[in-house]
Order: sequence, then C-alpha cells, then structure tokens
Amino acid sequence: MAADTFFEQLLVPVDRYQINEDEAYHELQLGAQIQIHEKSVPDWAASDIVLVGMQDQRGEGFSQPSEAPFYIRRQLYRLFHWHPEIKIADLGDIQSGRQISDTYAAMKAVVGELLAHGKLIVILGGSHDLTYGQYLGYVAREQLMEATLIDALFDIREDSTLPAHTFLMDLFVSQPNFLKHYNHIGFQSYYVQPRMLETLDKLRFDCYRVGYAQERPEDMEPSLRMSDMLSIDLNAIRHSDAPANWFSPNGFTGQEMCLLCKYAGMSARLSSLGIYGYHPERDQHELTAKQIAQMIWYFIEGFYWRSMDPPPDEKQAYWEFHVRFTDVETLFLRSKHTGRWWMQLPDQRFIPCTAEDYYQACRNEIPERWLRAQER
Repeated sequence: MAADTFFEQLLVPVDRYQINEDEAYHELQLGAQIQIHEKSVPDWAASDIVLVGMQDQRGEGFSQPSEAPFYIRRQLYRLFHWHPEIKIADLGDIQSGRQISDTYAAMKAVVGELLAHGKLIVILGGSHDLTYGQYLGYVAREQLMEATLIDALFDIREDSTLPAHTFLMDLFVSQPNFLKHYNHIGFQSYYVQPRMLETLDKLRFDCYRVGYAQERPEDMEPSLRMSDMLSIDLNAIRHSDAPANWFSPNGFTGQEMCLLCKYAGMSARLSSLGIYGYHPERDQHELTAKQIAQMIWYFIEGFYWRSMDPPPDEKQAYWEFHVRFTDVETLFLRSKHTGRWWMQLPDQRFIPCTAEDYYQACRNEIPERWLRAQER
C-alpha cells in the first residue's frame, strides 16, 4: 500500500515493551490486542480505530517535545479490551516539523489520509492548538464539517501570541473555510470575557457553561451526534481529577468527561477525537494519564454501541409525535432502535434533539435548539 510508505516517513514507531517496562501484557489487555507500529506499519486498513501521538507543545511555549503520548499509552495499553471485535491500530507519533506550521501540515496529511479511508482517529497529546492541524485533515478532503471543543476557555485571546491561546480565530476565518458549525462545551464563565461570548452567540455557535453541561449532560449528546471532530483540552477537567491540570480547581469530574467521551464514541458521524494539553511532568502518580486512558476506553465503549439510525423517512423505524407549539406544527421522531430523538425544522430537515425538547414543545414553548437551528 502506497500509504504505508507515506506513514513510514511521517510517523515514529512505538516500543510497546519499553512502555510497559519489559513486562508482558495479558492477552486481553489493549497492549496485546492493538496492532502497533513497532518495526513496520501495521495493517491499519483493517482497523476500526487508529491512534496517533503528538509531541509538539510549542503552541504553549514549550520548546522540548512532550512525552505525553508515551505516558498515555502506558496507561491505555494496561486496560482490558472488552470488545475484541473492534480492531485498533497505533501508528505511532506524528513527527514534529521545523516550524509549528510544518507540524500542522503533517497532521493535515496523516489525518486527511486516514479520513479518506474511513477510519476513526484518536490523537494523543500535544498542545491544544494542534486542534487546527486536526481540522486541516478535513480541509484536505474539502469536507464541510462541524466541530466541538471541550475547553474551559475560548482560545481567542488578544493578549497572547501563543497559538494555543489564539488558534480558534484561524479555525473560524481561514480560507477556504469548511467549518459549518461550532459547539463549545464546558467554558467557565469567570474566565471568559462577556463580549467574547456575545460575539460567538451572534455567529449562532452553541456554547455551554460547565455547570449547565454537568446538570444536563444528555443535552450535550445531540451536539456530539452532529459533530465530525471533537477536541478536548484537559483544562476542562478539575484539578483534583486531573492533577496535571493546574488551570482550575473547578471543571468536569473524571466520570463526567468519560460520559461525554462515550457520547462522542456513539456518534455515527464523528470521525476524530483529539485530547490535548497533558503535561506528564506535572502529573501525580500518572493519575491524569490514567484519566485520559479511561476517557479513550469509554470512547471505544461508545463506538461499540455506535449505530446509524435509519433515515427519518423510514417511518417503521421511528415513533412519530406530531406537536403544535406557538402556531408551528412540527414532527418529533424517536428511534425504536436507539431511543434517540430527532426534530423536524420548517424546511423539512431533521436535527438531533433530546426528550426535553419534545416536552418543551408539548408545553407550547419553543425549544431553544429548534430556534437556534432556525437562526443559522
């Protein structure tokens, strides 16, 4: 395969036994089940999920390569694989370029190639600006897409020149632009300038406070169901659950983040997940690496339950609920297979929604999700 030679040039191999300190893995641990790029590129074409590591953290101002992928793999490989029918390949680490822009270009090439082959990609480590390189993989395919970021901040700071603090602007305005819609989950209001949130709201982007997402995690599922890529900054997790995160004592718990990752894995549309911002030198007892490994485990668990709901016109696959609210008549569908909800817009399109959106409509209230979709 020509792509194998391509990957040999851009990817650094992994030594699974060095990672596990020369101890053998149990036959059901991920370290024994994953096809790993050690001496040669494995048969990734037969895999469902592909892992790649990133060592570049210059976007945060650190010149030395990060060992984040090594420590994440160490904890991930030790977890047990409950669904061996799900085939996973680890292609190693994408080589950092001479400039950060070269690293973005390498990510664009690797992610774009894997997307072209229909693979679900998990990116381990690096600074959060590498989200832009992840996005460029979709640009390489000229694919109009939706993106979701889980982050305590909006990385559009005017007082910084570091890419990790400013990359969102590139995501929003770079040309040609293939970003159809943007969701932001988990921002912490006391760190966010109100006018910035107002600007994003005018663009009709959907942004959710961490408190709201914690109280109603099921409301995050429709956004993840419609997303093509998900990027997670570890600063979204509170310090006690991710000791390597020095940003805030508040944020998502480890369990809440695992649930969001499971929702993401269940999305039949989502094709890449990036987990950024891990600094192993700050970690205590590798607890943050364990947290990331468990997030990936739940992402794989979600993938096991991933299923494509039939098109809405296949009536036999859905329960139909005709509702009239504020002089508007619309149709809600609930999948008989997954239990997930869909809502029809006036242009006859269906968008993902929740049961609460249906209950709001039954109370003669306009569901905010319906209204915002209309405004876009």
